[in-house]
Amino acid sequence: MGRARAFALTWVSYATYYFARKNFPVAKGTIQRQLGVSTAQLAVIDTGYLATYAVGQFAGGWLGDRIGSRRLVGLGMIASALLICAFGGSSTAFLFALFFGLNGFVQATGWPGNVKAMAAWYGPTERGAVMGFWSTCFQVGPLAATAIAAWLLRHFGWRAAFFGPAVWVALVGLLVLLFLQEGPDQGASGPVRDRAASAKAASAALRNPMVWLLGTSYFGMKLIRYCIDFWLPFYLERSLHYAADTAAYVSTSFQFGGIFGAIAIGWISDRWFPGRRGAIAAICTLALALSLALYGRVAGVGLWTNFAAMALVGFCLFGPDSLISGVAAQDLGGPQAAATVAGFINGCGSVGAIAQGALVAGVSARFGWQAVFQVLMLLAVLSSIALGAVWKLGLQEQRQGATA
Repeated sequence: MGRARAFALTWVSYATYYFARKNFPVAKGTIQRQLGVSTAQLAVIDTGYLATYAVGQFAGGWLGDRIGSRRLVGLGMIASALLICAFGGSSTAFLFALFFGLNGFVQATGWPGNVKAMAAWYGPTERGAVMGFWSTCFQVGPLAATAIAAWLLRHFGWRAAFFGPAVWVALVGLLVLLFLQEGPDQGASGPVRDRAASAKAASAALRNPMVWLLGTSYFGMKLIRYCIDFWLPFYLERSLHYAADTAAYVSTSFQFGGIFGAIAIGWISDRWFPGRRGAIAAICTLALALSLALYGRVAGVGLWTNFAAMALVGFCLFGPDSLISGVAAQDLGGPQAAATVAGFINGCGSVGAIAQGALVAGVSARFGWQAVFQVLMLLAVLSSIALGAVWKLGLQEQRQGATA
């Protein structure tokens, strides 16, 4: 019963975090038209969010291993709800940047906190499949958040796309504070028992070269993901001339494909690649490069072709994404340092994602959108090379263990 409750609460929690971040990509075009916010200013708002999100990942990972998942996640969600309400009540680029930037910092409590909570309940032989299913939270979350924000935008205006979801975010944060049990041996309100042991485990994990290689690969992978997350509705609306709500709905194809990718690749990693998760992740990122090439060629063919091609991109990205940022972090950090390792890997990815605004706005303006997709392909290849190195290190460790 405890495992099921932890799974459900953390899954709903992380899916809900997106209700406080997907509003802005959906509302970008409308905000630009109604308030005169330029494309460059929109990019600055994105970049500010991602910069604070990156800093928050490192800080949140460290803090989560010391105060526990329940308080980190619950309080972080309530703070995020308040900040998107402030965003929705603003009308200038400066205030948008201020509140969305602060929101980025508190949004960073979600991943390390929830990954740590799951690490306490599930062991290494089952994490691939379990975390594959669990990781659907960061595909279903954006999908649902985008659809709801688009509906609110269409029927009640762009401000409602922020105010409405804030209520849900705050409610789920309260549920986490009241009911999340952080491990089989801890109650909902129990403190972290051994902070010294946690600090020692975290220090040892951060000296592992595989953690740094995973961070390097995630640097490229998360940059790809955030370019698509933050700019796909804008691209569909402005370049392919979809209506604003249609662009938002079609952009959910990315998360739709990602649901199946996370589940399938997680199960495969447990079934055929135990102890070699770097191998399947490296293969998937090469497939990601090919799928991006395909999307660049067929995006303008038609709505359903566009949807299917972007769903394939999501499948190839979210499978290795969930392995790197979730399963591998738990494997390498263990229950005592899972938040620190997850925060470090995700923080490295978020540092890369900071560049998404400059990359998309700069490259698309100078060279066109095809060049954007080509840059994303290159990033996928570089991520695959880093994951290949993780695979090689893993094989070396297995050989050393066999001869010891």
